[in-house]
Amino acid sequence: MPAPRHSLAALLASSTLVLSACGVLSYGSQSPAPVVSSKVPGGTQSAGGGDTAKESISGSAANPASDSNGKANDVVLFALGLIETGYRFGGKNPEAGLDCSGMVSYVYQKSADMQLAGSAADLARLGKAVATTQLRPGDLVFFNTRNKAYSHVGIYIGDDRFVHAPSSRGKVRTESLKNGWFAARFEEGRTYFD
Repeated sequence: MPAPRHSLAALLASSTLVLSACGVLSYGSQSPAPVVSSKVPGGTQSAGGGDTAKESISGSAANPASDSNGKANDVVLFALGLIETGYRFGGKNPEAGLDCSGMVSYVYQKSADMQLAGSAADLARLGKAVATTQLRPGDLVFFNTRNKAYSHVGIYIGDDRFVHAPSSRGKVRTESLKNGWFAARFEEGRTYFD
């Protein structure tokens, strides 16, 4: 029988304390994240090869900015709760294992009630491009890891770090955008919270 895992609530509570102490989560006087839009321009978007990716955002366009900021923070905390989850190609839930796009889809659906589907390349066609200096926690970051554009995706958590499900070493973990193997393969960031 596998060793019991810490409860998600305990992980999220401790992550909240650490992230707020480090200044990663924005509270109080910091400016809020942009407001979530209620519709992706163009609705369902077609990707090459007949794949589709779509995003449906619950709620209205009149959501206050603090709700958007709260959803982005929820995305970060939920993603951090998945650290050490096993990797599985095509995996879409923690019990079976997660791949990079499966992790992103799972996190956004469970924490922000947003439906994102498809491969990393499909997800890169959605959202709005964000300059590296403007990345906010909860934004997606994309990489060229197989000599193919947008072949990997992670969730930006602040402080030039991201959470992702890489196949190497087989576990969800954090990495740096500024140093190491992934830093050299970074392509762009995209936001879904505006």
